[in-house]
Amino acid sequence: MNTTIRIKLSFMMFLEFFIWGSWFVTLGTFLSSNLHASGSETGSVFSTQSWGAIVAPFIIGLIADRYFNAEKILGILHLVGAFLMYQMYVSEDVTVFYSYVLGYMILYMPTLALVNSVSFNQMKDPEKEFANIRVWGTIGWILAGLSISYLFHWDSAEATAQGLLKNTFLLAGIAAFILGIFSFTLPKTPPKVSDEKIKIGDIIGLDALKLLKDKNFAIFFVSSILICIPLAFYYQNAHPFLTESGLENPTGKMAIGQISEALFLLLIPIFFTRFGFKKTILVGMLAWAIRYVLFAYGNAQDLSFMLILGIALHGICYDFFFVSGQIYTNSKAGEKYKSSAQGLITLATYGVGMLIGFEVAGWITDNYKTLSGGVNWEMVWIIPAGIALAVFLIFALFFNDKSNSDKKVASI
Repeated sequence: MNTTIRIKLSFMMFLEFFIWGSWFVTLGTFLSSNLHASGSETGSVFSTQSWGAIVAPFIIGLIADRYFNAEKILGILHLVGAFLMYQMYVSEDVTVFYSYVLGYMILYMPTLALVNSVSFNQMKDPEKEFANIRVWGTIGWILAGLSISYLFHWDSAEATAQGLLKNTFLLAGIAAFILGIFSFTLPKTPPKVSDEKIKIGDIIGLDALKLLKDKNFAIFFVSSILICIPLAFYYQNAHPFLTESGLENPTGKMAIGQISEALFLLLIPIFFTRFGFKKTILVGMLAWAIRYVLFAYGNAQDLSFMLILGIALHGICYDFFFVSGQIYTNSKAGEKYKSSAQGLITLATYGVGMLIGFEVAGWITDNYKTLSGGVNWEMVWIIPAGIALAVFLIFALFFNDKSNSDKKVASI
């Protein structure tokens, strides 16, 4: 890969996640402060991510992989996305806003696979080269959060009260427009030529359901869905909670979570080698419970360190469960079901699991409103902490994989 292509792919990845980080982190606060959405309405808006994840494989499998160059589809999706972002920017009703964000997420989620396809197509050794490209996505997400807090100050108490958080959609829309145009300059990534008949089961990974005959994989599969319930609480409620608690520059401080994610990603091979898959994933599950306890009893004054620590645990929460889980799935599936298994896990977590999670998080938030109109945040965080702890105990007690897959995972 020459320097020009490396720079193009890095810039593509930077913008891809800069867009997402520009608006998704502050979405919960925007919905409550600008559109006066209820917890259930907020949950429905966030669940558009899950619907996008469910639809994405069909867009990739039925269109991108068979008929058009990936970089061209990427460009078109982001240009249409830029238009929808502008509509979200001018929306003043949550129902209207929902229709636009649903359309946007159905278009955006497939681009996560497309940027990977464009990148992999240019690499001779993806295992060594991809991380250096993908890290620019994390940098993009971090810089989006830092810009909102420290450059534009849209998340300050005064700016939030004035409704300035809507500018995040304008920022994301501009970035999407730039990436849409830029995508047409990316290296050509032609579709996979295949005369085989399209099978819906292949697209969403139904062939991998055979792996559920393995008791331990079935326990992991169910645990993956259940752990997404507390995960949804973080995405949906963390920013509104930090804002209401009075923590300054909450968006910028939440970028600590992405920094942590990048750092702990490097530690996964060490944990696998020394402790194996089960202990590594249990640490990730336990981190969810600890994080929410920190949120429940911390504050923005003398106990602000508890909130910061809770944010910083994101790296362990995400990497030690989701990334290690993807590696475990890869080792269990074998060559025949490798792609199907990853598709099935993605559908189960970001699709089904998060969909349930956002609905539960919205319902819990509505049911713990205070008489003054605020939220009893202590209970809102204790409940997902309990769910995470329950999943931890289920996995600890019933998962007992002593097969060679553990050794294979540990060697990765």
